[in-house]
Amino acid sequence: MVISHHITEDTLHVKILQELNVTNRAAAALQIESLVHAHRPSRVRIELPSRTPSAMTFSALARAHRMCQSLGIPLTATGPGEEAPLLLPGHDAGAGRAQWLEHGARHNH
Repeated sequence: MVISHHITEDTLHVKILQELNVTNRAAAALQIESLVHAHRPSRVRIELPSRTPSAMTFSALARAHRMCQSLGIPLTATGPGEEAPLLLPGHDAGAGRAQWLEHGARHNH
């Protein structure tokens, strides 16, 4: 098993239990996609196994992000045991927040 999950208050919480590699990346991404389609949460939160994910872990996260974005479901990623979203490399705090909003949050206008 490469992920665990639970749902609270219409948020799907997914924890990637270990750094992914070429043999389990697709399985993790597929499991996340299946959970989103089965539960239709209003948001998804993915806890990564480290603050510096491997390329394969980041690839699975990117795949989940694209799928959630296409469904209009906000997705945030955190490091292990954290509540605040991780910022992507090369972004300052303000730009990172803007990127998360632009690529997943629902706007209430």
